[in-house]
Amino acid sequence: QVQLVESGGGLVQPGGSLRLSCAASGSIFSLYAMGWYRQAPGKQRELVALITSGDSTNYADSVKGRFAISRVGAKNTVFLQMNSLKPDDTAVYLCKATMLPVGGVRGDYWGQGTQVTVSS
Repeated sequence: QVQLVESGGGLVQPGGSLRLSCAASGSIFSLYAMGWYRQAPGKQRELVALITSGDSTNYADSVKGRFAISRVGAKNTVFLQMNSLKPDDTAVYLCKATMLPVGGVRGDYWGQGTQVTVSS
């Protein structure tokens, strides 16, 4: 059984920074991509940033230049460095991994989410 564990959320003032981390554990045969999504109250879930096993990245226009995604492949861990945070960044941030577990089916696996609140 595979699991995604997120950490690093919290309350920060506008202009501040936070770093989120997500670790995938369990019997993983292949990990193709990991990313962060967010969902604010009353809004649809949206992609924030994505990184592939080949280190290609993709960002939402709203976070380009402020957020940076990175990974430690050997540890199946992805990080999201968030700088210059704005109140509009307030949301639950969810980690997603596209992977093939040992003896399992390739698919998207989600973490529980971590709350990020940007407020003065």
